[in-house]
Amino acid sequence: MAISSYMRGHLAMLAFSLLVAGSFPLGVRVANLVEPVALTAARFWLAAVVIGAIVGFGPRLRASDFKASWRYFALGGIFSIYFVLMFEALKTAPSISTSAIFTLTPIMSAGFGWLLLRQITTRWMALALSVGGVGAVWVVFRGDIAAMLRFDVGRGELIFFVGCFAHACYTPMVRRLNRGEHPAVFTLGTIIAGGLILTAFSFGDLMQVQWDALPAIFWIGLAYLSICSTALSFFCVQFATLHLPSAKVMAYTYLIPSWVIIWELAFGSSLPPMLIFAGVAATIVALIMLLADR
Repeated sequence: MAISSYMRGHLAMLAFSLLVAGSFPLGVRVANLVEPVALTAARFWLAAVVIGAIVGFGPRLRASDFKASWRYFALGGIFSIYFVLMFEALKTAPSISTSAIFTLTPIMSAGFGWLLLRQITTRWMALALSVGGVGAVWVVFRGDIAAMLRFDVGRGELIFFVGCFAHACYTPMVRRLNRGEHPAVFTLGTIIAGGLILTAFSFGDLMQVQWDALPAIFWIGLAYLSICSTALSFFCVQFATLHLPSAKVMAYTYLIPSWVIIWELAFGSSLPPMLIFAGVAATIVALIMLLADR
């Protein structure tokens, strides 16, 4: 049975949630090994090689793909901000709380979707986003109401919250700036532009890194971050944003805390406090509500 482009968009975002979730526990384990800007630059260039090979064997490049190249630099710059702040945050913030903050991006994305595309957020969608937002806040504060009232949140969490604004803006910007380019081609342009920007800012750090002295976990993390949670997740988002509203695209971020818990268990970590699961459950309820098409 043929799958509609609408359903393929949903499947792409399901894959996106699983791939991105892995970047949080791996990011925690490599964030302190290399400076965030240099690490993100290396990540982008490796991802560019992978997605470049996909483009070479698939849609290939057209002359029209190079028109208005400033679009790639705009998108690459926005996503670079997100990834750099993510690694800076993961130096001190735990993976589960940062992944919970990431689930606030649908609320931000809905706002940017209205500003850039005039996409309307219905009452039902607003309710779903609110449920998810409450669940995310519950996880970030580890179910501690006293900590919520004191706004006792770590520096890493605050840094990542700022980065999530950039990610939320990126989603509707893709739809606004795409001029019919194939998602893989558009992804390649975005990654290369982001790599150039990051290299310019981190050239000194890149030259000082003793790459041969880095532990195996760094190379495992870099490979995963570059191939899975950069190249493939970029492609998933690029594809989905052309077929789904911005808020629904980002709705799948609500699955990420659940995936992160599973990832952490796979790495040998213990279960988080049971109170946290109430917040995780709320994010899953928000996802179901957003997909209900009320």
